[in-house]
Amino acid sequence: MLDANPASARSPYDGEYILEVDNVRKEFPGVVALDNVQLKIRPGTVHALMGENGAGKSTLMKIIAGVYIPDRGEVRFAGKPIDIKGPIDALNSGIAMIHQELNLMNTMTVAENIWIRREPKNAFGLVDHAQMNRQTQDLFDSLNIRLEPKGLVGDLTVAQKQMVEIAKAVSYNSDVLIMDEPTSAITESEVEHLFAIIRDLRSRGVGIVYITHKMNELFEIADELTVFRDGKYIDTVPASDVTRDDIIRMMVGREITEMFPKVDCPIGDVILDVQNLSLPGVFHDVSFKLRRGEILGVAGLVGSGRSNVAEALFGVKPAETGDIFIDGEHVVMSSPQVAMGHGLAFLTEDRKETGCFLILDCLENIQMALLTREKVNGLGFVQQAEITKLAEEYAAKLRVKTPNLHERVENLSGGNQQKLLIARWLLTNPKILILDEPTRGIDVGAKAEIHRLITQLAGQGVAVLMISSELPEVLGMSDRIMVMHEGHVSGFLDRSEADQVRVMELAAK
Repeated sequence: MLDANPASARSPYDGEYILEVDNVRKEFPGVVALDNVQLKIRPGTVHALMGENGAGKSTLMKIIAGVYIPDRGEVRFAGKPIDIKGPIDALNSGIAMIHQELNLMNTMTVAENIWIRREPKNAFGLVDHAQMNRQTQDLFDSLNIRLEPKGLVGDLTVAQKQMVEIAKAVSYNSDVLIMDEPTSAITESEVEHLFAIIRDLRSRGVGIVYITHKMNELFEIADELTVFRDGKYIDTVPASDVTRDDIIRMMVGREITEMFPKVDCPIGDVILDVQNLSLPGVFHDVSFKLRRGEILGVAGLVGSGRSNVAEALFGVKPAETGDIFIDGEHVVMSSPQVAMGHGLAFLTEDRKETGCFLILDCLENIQMALLTREKVNGLGFVQQAEITKLAEEYAAKLRVKTPNLHERVENLSGGNQQKLLIARWLLTNPKILILDEPTRGIDVGAKAEIHRLITQLAGQGVAVLMISSELPEVLGMSDRIMVMHEGHVSGFLDRSEADQVRVMELAAK
């Protein structure tokens, strides 16, 4: 399966652990990200690393992968200390990582992204594109990935990009493979595909570090698990020896009694009426109604058009035909500014590409949408004190872990970046809130808080359109569910009649 890169051969190792981390500490300005943590990975096992957002999981993985340098501590590979000063050192040592945030170059082909700096050369020393495409196809065939090596990465969906990242990491034929939230952007069928790849790698002796917030995945794929909390090591246990509640207590230090705190809210008049919305080649004849106080869940496989419809409603990529009515008034969503003027807010699925401004601080990110429509006084000046107070309130409510709101967003974990984006849109006081994967990369504690907040907003009369790839979330939070398949609406289900089987039947219809 892994012969696509024959130059990299795995060395036999008979020790108990292939990778060991001892007493690693890492500080960033104003925060201790890791406080003398440890981690030990056995060859041929899947080791889950669990913890809330900001617990230090991704920070440690970036240290192992050479992205960060630890302040102190030791990393041992195959029983010997190694000094990893950069990603190349890690790869040369036999360690590869699939990052939570995708790091592909959109203007390059799939094959070019996979083999960058390892391109096959012809007799003249030039890149042999034909050979590179063949290598990529061989790799995809071994992994059962159906993508075109010559295609541009910029034309792929988020889920397809995730599969390219997985293939790229596997191509290094490493002894240790780190997967940071690898299923955050893929469907359940694609998760099964990924698990088949993981099981094959495990059978070949690869040690896999697997970071996830999805408990069902943990019990299906992990052999052992380690829990971090607030940058500290808590414990390491066999996955078979603990329950879901045990893990949550270890992670958050408290009980999470209700993951989906859905309550019956008064559902009012229709506020959004979508009729025969179409964008050729993407979706067609999409019609639905959304009422005040209603949570309408949107389910469907990747490529079903869910996110495209959301983008059309918010004016990001407007539909070419069809009609949109808000409170009975016909509107043309020609741009996000127009949509916001009608009381819409839109949390996109990809926080890195279309959400966060990574080089700006938390406060600037939160207030970004608000400054385009409100909180400017009669003289045209920003009411900064009021905005800051509101931003602090929402950051506290969502438990954003940051030294202060002047910390640059790029220094925050992916989950905390997601919370900031939710805070951004809540500050606009929307009438219609569109949430595309609202809890992607969010830990179990924060998920429950965000779900509770969504229910509270519905109780206040906000109409919520919630897209999610996690069926338990759709089933647990929705009053009704709209299912899409290949660009059209395949059916609607009321909360009382919906279950996973019926949703999947419509999604694959």
